[in-house]
Amino acid sequence: MLFPYNQVQEAVAAIQVRTTLKPAVAIILGSGLGDLAAELENAVAVPYAEIPHFAQSTVSGHAGRLLLGMLEDVPVLVMQGRFHFYEGHSMAVLTLPVRVMRMLGAETLIVTNAAGGVNPAYQPGDFMLIRDHINLPGLAGANPLIGPNEERFGERFPAIAHAYDAQLNALAYEVAAERSTITLHEGIYTMVAGPSFETPAELRFLRTIGTDAVGMSTVPEVIVARHMQMRVLGISLITNKATGEETGEASHAEVLETANSVRPKFAALVRGIVRKMQGA
Repeated sequence: MLFPYNQVQEAVAAIQVRTTLKPAVAIILGSGLGDLAAELENAVAVPYAEIPHFAQSTVSGHAGRLLLGMLEDVPVLVMQGRFHFYEGHSMAVLTLPVRVMRMLGAETLIVTNAAGGVNPAYQPGDFMLIRDHINLPGLAGANPLIGPNEERFGERFPAIAHAYDAQLNALAYEVAAERSTITLHEGIYTMVAGPSFETPAELRFLRTIGTDAVGMSTVPEVIVARHMQMRVLGISLITNKATGEETGEASHAEVLETANSVRPKFAALVRGIVRKMQGA
């Protein structure tokens, strides 16, 4: 059995055989947001099935491949589809791609997701910058750093009080201000394990503890990124209202429909941020 560091090294080597590009920015695309990958220039696609130790994405709206190319003249690596805790993966497996992206050279992670709007002011189609997150035992289950620490990745007790980079958030606000069609909030993201959507009582509880948006991903990836000293920008697309007062049931189809409707806005937001990062 290979240790985590060796697994990462094997995955890195398999990708480097396909391209010599050294990414500066890594982007993880959430449910229905994978079309941004088409914006890359001179992209090389590597299916997850061809990368050692990568799991397979089983969720609709997640293509299951890495793309390396140029976006706004910046070398980027895009994860077109992620792995989820509810698919049965361990925390180590679902966060392994973040370690690979860092070892390939990426210093900044832009992590995106589709989320329910717990804050009553949020509307489907809005975006939320993640200012902080909640990841409590019983909600999402575990911390990806539990177990022996690999010092070559990072220190035993990484500080994540400021996991989400305020300077990067400021750049996102600048981009949104330049485009009147983009509604951008800033708030607290809570991860739940899924795959069932939350009950009304659970949603009211989440709002009580300070949640603005709720989803089933992202937090483990952010923790591992900070463990490896990456800057992090988190963006949630609000796909449905989740205040606990709704009379209808949420569905994954609704998530994908909303994501599809805002594709141009999402692409413009991320492209604008990447462009502005060059001078930040």
